Amino acid sequence: MPVPFPLTRRAAFGASLGAVVGLALALAHPHGAHAQASGEPVRLGELNSYSNFAAFTVPYRQGFEMAFEEINEAGGVLGGRPIEVLSRDDGASPADATRVAEELVTREGVSLIFGSLLSNVGVALADFAAQREIPYIAAEPLSDALTMEQGNRFTYRIRPSTYMQVGMLVEAAKASGAKRWAIVAPNYEYGQSAAADFEKLLLEAIPDAEIVAEQYPALNRIDAGATVSAIEQSNPDGIFNVLFGADLVQFVRQGETRGLFEDRTIVSLLTGEPEWNLPLGEEVPDGWIVTGYPWQDIEEEEHRAFIAAYQERWDETPRLGSLLGYVVANMIADAIETAGSTETEAILAAFEGATFDTVIGEVSIRPEDNQADMGAWVGLLEPRDGVGAMREWSYKPGAPYMPPLDVVRAARPDL
Repeated sequence: MPVPFPLTRRAAFGASLGAVVGLALALAHPHGAHAQASGEPVRLGELNSYSNFAAFTVPYRQGFEMAFEEINEAGGVLGGRPIEVLSRDDGASPADATRVAEELVTREGVSLIFGSLLSNVGVALADFAAQREIPYIAAEPLSDALTMEQGNRFTYRIRPSTYMQVGMLVEAAKASGAKRWAIVAPNYEYGQSAAADFEKLLLEAIPDAEIVAEQYPALNRIDAGATVSAIEQSNPDGIFNVLFGADLVQFVRQGETRGLFEDRTIVSLLTGEPEWNLPLGEEVPDGWIVTGYPWQDIEEEEHRAFIAAYQERWDETPRLGSLLGYVVANMIADAIETAGSTETEAILAAFEGATFDTVIGEVSIRPEDNQADMGAWVGLLEPRDGVGAMREWSYKPGAPYMPPLDVVRAARPDL
C-alpha cells in the first residue's frame, strides 16, 4: 500500500488517491477530510497532440487528471471550487492549436490554458496568450524560443528547455573525449533549437571540436537508411541525436543493422524517457548518454508514493509525461489558491518568481523569463527486462543550466 505523502504546497489542504486517500485526507483535514469540492467550477483549458503523439500525451493527461481528482476530492481551490479541465486535441498544428485555444477562451471561458507537446505549437500558443492576455502554462514544449525570442509575461514554461538539457548532455560529451560530431534532429522548431544549442555549447566546452555532419529529416518522415548512410560517411567520433517517436525507432534499427553506433559516443536527448524507448523493446541501445526518467530506481519517498498511486489509478507504469502532468497540475492549483481568484493578473502574480513543492522537490520560476528550474535525469541507457531503463544516472537541478540572464535580456525586447 502506498504511504500518504506531501505533494505540493496544497498539501496544507490535502491530497491522495485510492488506498491512501482516506489517511492522507484525514491528516490534512482532521475535521472534514472527505468534503469534495462542490462550488462553481474553475475552468481550465488544456490542449495537446493526442491523436498524433499519444505515447507521450496520454500518460501526461493521466498525470494531470489524477492530480485534479485528488485536488477536487480534497476540497478543490478557492474555498471549495472544483477544477474542471476542458481538454482538446491541437492537431499537432500551430493553426489548429490557435483555433482551439480561441474556442476555449471565447466560448468556454477558461481562466488559463496549459499543455501542448510540439515546440512549434507551443510558440504559436505563446503568441496567442500574449495577444489574448491569458496565462499559458507550457507543460511540454522545449524550444528556447518559448522563453526567449517569443517569450512574454503571459507564458510560463515548466520543463527544462533544450538549452538546459543540452547543457547537461554536453558535459558528458566533453568527458567522452569525442571531437568530431554528427547531429541528427527532426526538421522543425524543437530539433533546430536543440541542434543549435548543441553546436554552441559543444564548441564552448571543446573549442577544437567540430560538427562534421548534420541531418534534419522531416518529422515522422525519416528516410532512416539515407540518414544513417550520410552520418556514417562523415566518420564522426560522436553522434548527437534528437529524434523521437517512430523516427527514433527507425533510426535505431537502421543504425544497429549498419553498425553506426559501434565504438562511437552517442548522446541522445529524451531517449531515456519511457515514452520514446518503450517502442524499441529489446532493441533499446546500450550505453547511450541520455536524458530521461529512471522511475524504476528512484528512491525518494514522495516520488515512490506518486509512482505507486499512479500505478494503482491507471494500472500501468508511469512515463515522464505522467510525472510532468501531475507536477504541472499541482503547480496550477497552487498558483490559483495563492492568487485567491481566477483573474489573469492575480494568476500571473502568483506564478512570477514562485517556488512550488513537488514530488521532485522544489521547483522555482525565474521571474526574468518565466522559465522553471525543473531539472532532468542524465545517465546511460540500457535494456532491462525487455524495456528501456537507465543506469549510472543522476538528477541534474535545472538552475545551473539556465541561459545567462544577459542572453535572455538580449533576446527579449519586453524585458
